[in-house]
Amino acid sequence: MILVCGIPSETSIVRLAQALEQLGASWFMLNQRRVSQSAIEIGVSAAAELEGTLEHDGRSLALNEITGVYLRFMDDRFLPEVRDEPLQSHTRAHSRAFHDLVPQWAEVARARVINRYSAMGSNYSKPYQLQLISQQGFSVPETLVTNDPERVLSFRAEHGRVIYKSVSSERSIVSELDDEALSRLHRIRWCPVQFQAYVEGDDVRVHTIGERAFATRIRTAATDYRYARRQTGAEAEFEPFDLGAELADRCVALGASLGLDMAGIDLRVSPEGEAYCLEVNPSPVYSYYEAQTGQPMAIAVAEYLMGRGETLTGRTAARTQYQNSTKAAVPDSLTVR
Repeated sequence: MILVCGIPSETSIVRLAQALEQLGASWFMLNQRRVSQSAIEIGVSAAAELEGTLEHDGRSLALNEITGVYLRFMDDRFLPEVRDEPLQSHTRAHSRAFHDLVPQWAEVARARVINRYSAMGSNYSKPYQLQLISQQGFSVPETLVTNDPERVLSFRAEHGRVIYKSVSSERSIVSELDDEALSRLHRIRWCPVQFQAYVEGDDVRVHTIGERAFATRIRTAATDYRYARRQTGAEAEFEPFDLGAELADRCVALGASLGLDMAGIDLRVSPEGEAYCLEVNPSPVYSYYEAQTGQPMAIAVAEYLMGRGETLTGRTAARTQYQNSTKAAVPDSLTVR
């Protein structure tokens, strides 16, 4: 049984649901907008096996029957069913407890999970994540994190073109440090910012799903292709991209080293063919790139969750080792009703 957690109308979930149906999979939709109709009970058997029950929308599912999980919850504080509730309301407390417990169960479940929350942690500090990326043999841009304008000016004088973005996982628009931005540079004294030497070349987004890699090249003059129309007045162009076996393997190994069963890896490939890794997204909206290029990513996600088409290679073993090393102990029983 495959458990899909999130908002049913979200495009990544819509495409995954269609793929699961196409492949004839047995799957269960946990609609977080109906959390008031949900309950979860978890325990440990006498044989030290994790067991329990998920009740949702009038259905009941034994947790030990779940072999794959697609975990894509939004922040439950902003769900329409919760956001206007008083701070001390039962609905809000129940939602928070439920949204805490399901990912905690996923941490220790005997299932493939895209992705365990523990594996997403590296993205909360982009400078830290860059160090992990570099350890896997990728080139990374020269980087400065500071709240000192003078150091930024020295960095810009050394590297010429410089971009800036947030240090954390909070979404920000990657922008070039041009003269207009320099006029606001004094504001960083109140909040450190990440600056990087600009890397010439094309953006390439790589989605690794288990041991498969799907690459998309994005052609645009924008600094941040997600906002190409805003920055340049023209939409970015997307096309499938051949990574080559060596680079594809390195991308899969990078995702595995971070404990991610699925990853969105952002590369910048220089005119000389050198691949710089900018960051790794642990919860990528693959459906956007699939829609642009026709690459069968949803089918790959579904097949991975179903356990199809993979052998225990070194990369799979590395991912399993990471997951085992981060499993937390659980008490004898936990219940949210």
